[in-house]
Amino acid sequence: MSLTLVIGNKNYSSWSLRAWLVMELSGATYDELQIPLYTPDSRARLRQHSPTGKVPVLKTPEGVIWDSLAIAEYMAENYSQAGLWPSDAAARAMARSLCAEMHSGFSALRNHLPMDLKRRQRLATIPAEAENDIKRICFLWAECRERFGAEGPFLFGRASIADAFYAPVATRLRSYSVSLASDADGYVDAIYAWPAFQRWYEEALKEKEVIS
Repeated sequence: MSLTLVIGNKNYSSWSLRAWLVMELSGATYDELQIPLYTPDSRARLRQHSPTGKVPVLKTPEGVIWDSLAIAEYMAENYSQAGLWPSDAAARAMARSLCAEMHSGFSALRNHLPMDLKRRQRLATIPAEAENDIKRICFLWAECRERFGAEGPFLFGRASIADAFYAPVATRLRSYSVSLASDADGYVDAIYAWPAFQRWYEEALKEKEVIS
């Protein structure tokens, strides 16, 4: 199967990171096409591949998939042997719920703590609405780890689509030096120790583009 994943800057593009980690989890062979964002020709270049002019986009033999959650579901269906969702029905339902909430929510966190993997600086003040997002996310992490995380350091034990979707949140909490309880901090450590994430992170640190 011929697959091409179109992504943006690795330092900044949280949605690209989610789809990329899903691709890595699947074990699929795929090509990667990176288009830097917010340059004069970004929009035109993205439009050559994406109907929305946004990333990520997965180009497949059946057509283009232009949504990160749809990409995850496509890969889970076509690479079922990789176990991208938890095998337990209750865990799988919760994992899908977490991803749906991530996909549509936490706008305050996104707006006030945008992904920047090179950053290491605490915000003077985190707005209350962003603090509420962080509290909700840490609650979800703790619940998943307590109920389903006995077999490993990830939300459902072994790495899954849910971890791919919350990895960018983990980077925000680390980049902005957010104080966390030990269990949440341990999960952030697990994301940063994830070999797939480490490969992305190392490449992000080499990027020269700066988006202000």
